[in-house]
Amino acid sequence: MDALAIALLAALLMMGGAGAGVLLRRTLPDHHLNEHSKDVVRLGASLVGTITALLLGLLITSAKTAYETQRSEVRQIASKLVLLDNQLRRYGAEADSAREAQRRAMAPLIDRIWGERAIRSESGAPYRPSIEGDLVYEAVEALNPQNDVQRSLKFRALSTLASITEIRVRLFEQSEAGMPRTLIAIVILWLTLLFASFTLFSPINLTGAVVLAVIAASASAAIFLILELNHPFSGLLRISPEPLRDALGSLAS
Repeated sequence: MDALAIALLAALLMMGGAGAGVLLRRTLPDHHLNEHSKDVVRLGASLVGTITALLLGLLITSAKTAYETQRSEVRQIASKLVLLDNQLRRYGAEADSAREAQRRAMAPLIDRIWGERAIRSESGAPYRPSIEGDLVYEAVEALNPQNDVQRSLKFRALSTLASITEIRVRLFEQSEAGMPRTLIAIVILWLTLLFASFTLFSPINLTGAVVLAVIAASASAAIFLILELNHPFSGLLRISPEPLRDALGSLAS
């Protein structure tokens, strides 16, 4: 289920909780709705509301941190690809085949991150370097340095390739982790109980119903934001692939 569907479901459940509160107020005997009951419900609702606000804040902060981390790693990959091309260019004409292999590997790299198959392979297996990426490694390893400068450049190029692979594996692991759906379900449950407490003791008119709908939309928007930030390579808040495309343009020059 995508983020928008979950957010809409959360809003409906919250409004359903408000409706349940109205029905309970009409069906419960009067001695269950006295001042003592009101105090207990209000104190309990305050506690649940505080815990819900804290958990929502933590989830948003965690999701935002993960999003920014992955966006930074995409930029690191782009910068290291440009660095690798520069190292191979300085090596000399013997490295032209490696540079060409790197250029050919760029489009599959972007497709694997942002394409339909995105992070997970068709078999669901853990991350594996692409065939195109292996060809870049093979082309660099096949270089036969003739002097100290070329030996240094080959070593640094292999180190840069290893760094790119390491970042790519981190992207895979972070994207696979996602947000535990149990936490989202608990937040929705608490919000539904809160909405039930809002209407348990207070009659609801049109103004109150509109206000509750706005509150439900705001809370579900927070849930939507959390889920979107935890899927940074799809959806409305997708990380832009432009840094890698710009790097590809730089490699072609």
